[in-house]
Amino acid sequence: MSEATTSGAPAHPEAFVPLPRTTFVSSEGRHLHVYGEVRGRPGPDWPKVEPAALHRRFDALGGAWIAISPARNVRPHAADEPGPTGLVCPLCPGGPEVPFSYEAAVFDNRFPALVALPPAPPDGPGFGPALGRAEVVLYTEVHDETFADLEPVELARVVAVWRDRSDDLWADPAHAFVMAFENHGEAVGATLSHPHGQAFAMDHLPPFIEARVRALSEGRRASGACVTCAVAERDASERRVFAGEHFVVAVPFAPRWPYEVHVRARRHGLRRLGDLRAAEQQALATALRGVARRYDRLFGFELPYMMTIMEAPAGADDWHLAVEFLPPHRSERLTKVRASVETASGLFLNDTLPEASAERLARIEAPVEHEADPFIVVRAVETGAGGGERRP
Repeated sequence: MSEATTSGAPAHPEAFVPLPRTTFVSSEGRHLHVYGEVRGRPGPDWPKVEPAALHRRFDALGGAWIAISPARNVRPHAADEPGPTGLVCPLCPGGPEVPFSYEAAVFDNRFPALVALPPAPPDGPGFGPALGRAEVVLYTEVHDETFADLEPVELARVVAVWRDRSDDLWADPAHAFVMAFENHGEAVGATLSHPHGQAFAMDHLPPFIEARVRALSEGRRASGACVTCAVAERDASERRVFAGEHFVVAVPFAPRWPYEVHVRARRHGLRRLGDLRAAEQQALATALRGVARRYDRLFGFELPYMMTIMEAPAGADDWHLAVEFLPPHRSERLTKVRASVETASGLFLNDTLPEASAERLARIEAPVEHEADPFIVVRAVETGAGGGERRP
């Protein structure tokens, strides 16, 4: 277990605590970022990325790009984790991805949907390169923790890691959208139970994001004010799950998923993780912990969910940073399935009343932690891995 800060943390920190980052780069350009103490280095047998047949295809009728990645079918699954067979979790220390102990780490996905140097797509109209990035974010080396279980210092480290990767990925002019996320539980597609998430960078705006940017722009023209500011305050007054000075934690007015919760920044101008002030970054950790722990008490079991960090694309000035939780369960026994109408048309059907969902979640008591001081990443010199180049 990593060290934990459980008491004495300031309510409103004014400064960040430095968190060192050391980056290893293989000879083929694959990255491993280690956050905190460095306890080893990748060897010459560090696995390579082999994005076979990776490309995109344009849906001319739907007006959207579709990523084609057959290699994802052979990525590790939970059946490969420790058990009677003695197989090793690939995300644990000593596994193929990080062959040494670590506090937190990020590496380029070996089974990506997008890569920085994509292979040439097939010839012909409608094909395109799968340009972008796909990274795996390891929250902790402890295999049997979950996001809700993270100690305060572990959670503070994870938020800082998200911020660091976000800053790097947004800084690349090839990227139009960046999203860190977690699929928690087999019901939403998680193939490994080790606590981890991912970060994607894309060279275009996907359809839902493009629609949000357009809605904010049209709302500004129609009202002369920020739509997101109004939405955040309305959510806080009508469907609030719990109060926060810096973030509104609420069930949205028109949720697509049962017990959906949004953690949205109150401050206009807080558009991305990189805009967080120290007190806001600490408050974000508190808010995320509160949602995850309420979910685990909602039905009496560890609730599966999708968690997405929604940052502002370029030019979306009225976008507020948000973390959206999307759990599929609508009761103890039943889960929501995106069936025919929703999948084919995009018209979502919600079986729960948003106000009732908010009231039920608000009644749940979640243990309160004194959060650790917020970290800010300080980057060390990048170091070659497995005999690879040293890169500045």
